[in-house]
Amino acid sequence: MTAWRIRCPDLEAEWAAAEGESLLESAERAGIELLSSCRNGTCRTCMCRLVAGEVRYRIDWPGLSREEKAEGWVLPCVAEAAGPDDLVLTSPWADLK
Repeated sequence: MTAWRIRCPDLEAEWAAAEGESLLESAERAGIELLSSCRNGTCRTCMCRLVAGEVRYRIDWPGLSREEKAEGWVLPCVAEAAGPDDLVLTSPWADLK
C-alpha cells in the first residue's frame, strides 16, 4: 500500500494518507480538524491550497473553477494524494483537535 506524507505548515502538522483515502479522511484519522460540510465536493467548505504534490479527484468535476484549480485550490473531501511526491497543504481554517 502506498502512503504519502502531508504537511500543513500553518498548523505545524504532518500526517500520512494511504492510497484511496481522501485528504480529509487522512487528516481526521490523524486528529487534524479541517472544516468540512457536504463531503461530496460541492459546498467548498474544506477548500485548501495545494502548495506541493499532486491530487486526483474521486468525482469528475469537483466544485472548483478552472482558475481555482490552476491556482492550486483543492477540495480535500474528494481529493486523494497522487503522483510520486508528498504533499504540502495550507488551510487558514484548519485547527488541531
